[in-house]
Amino acid sequence: MEKRRLGRTGLMVTPISFGALPMQRCTMEEAGEVLVAALDAGINFFDSARAYTDSEGKIGRYISSRRSEYALATKSMARTQEGMAKDVDTSLATMKTSYIDIYQMHNVKNEQEWQTVMGPDGALAALKEAKAAGKIHHIGITSHNVDMLIRAVKSGEFSTVQVPFNCVEQRAMKDLFPLARTQDVGMIVMKPLGGGLIDQVDLALRFVLQEDGVVAIPGMDRVEHVSENLAASRNFKLLTPEENDKLAALAAELGSNFCRRCGYCMPCAAGIDIPQMFIFYLQYTRYGLKTAIPERYKGQAVKASACIECGECEERCPYSLPIRERMKQVANDLG
Repeated sequence: MEKRRLGRTGLMVTPISFGALPMQRCTMEEAGEVLVAALDAGINFFDSARAYTDSEGKIGRYISSRRSEYALATKSMARTQEGMAKDVDTSLATMKTSYIDIYQMHNVKNEQEWQTVMGPDGALAALKEAKAAGKIHHIGITSHNVDMLIRAVKSGEFSTVQVPFNCVEQRAMKDLFPLARTQDVGMIVMKPLGGGLIDQVDLALRFVLQEDGVVAIPGMDRVEHVSENLAASRNFKLLTPEENDKLAALAAELGSNFCRRCGYCMPCAAGIDIPQMFIFYLQYTRYGLKTAIPERYKGQAVKASACIECGECEERCPYSLPIRERMKQVANDLG
């Protein structure tokens, strides 16, 4: 299988690699099947996070015995030196490994967080100590904010950046990737399928892979996702004008204001499954399921109408979605 050099890390990894965010939705046994299938199929780069509940633990349980076959990345939301140092050790123990190839500062989104992580007692200091001790080999950063990642590249402190990029969210292609290439910073693409809402899988992944040097990490939580995602790289062809038009139409239909199901908005203070409410509404409006979806919605223990408008979800949402307004819309239209 083709490999791509992940910037100055020197790691040669599969252009379609493994995003472990949805693994938290799997049972332990289901996770094992997917992880082993991915490794057996040739995927050699796995990306997880402390925030992905038990995803690190599933990696440790099922593929740690084959550690020499893959590169491993994970990340932490810790912002202080003490918190990051603790999370690095937890990740090592949970994933049953003596080292992590890339440890990333997770979702650094604003000036305040940047100043904290880059300060003398910030997360970066802990990652540098961990690197000197051999616990990690490279330091990376993730964000949904392209401007923040541009700043990170210019700082010279990071070997990789992880950013959303797909047929809807294209700014990284214009402003981030060219700069990263000049600095030999590895480019990891999250949300290549828009959190699962871009249903033209082959076209969407080929769109991403057209960018020289990028590595995509679509989330996988079923065995069939492995072969479906890898097909785009194994039979890679540049998109035709007609295929580009098809993706452009899909992007226009979705717009930029849609839920990627990252789950950062959770838990809801009122107990609402916010991503599920978005899914219901999308299926109701986009796919015309005018009878089935209201019936399924009725079966929810906590409905959108339970929203207390506290706004905590909106503060956590990396896309600044108007969740409170959306919950009112769902409650009104789905009953």
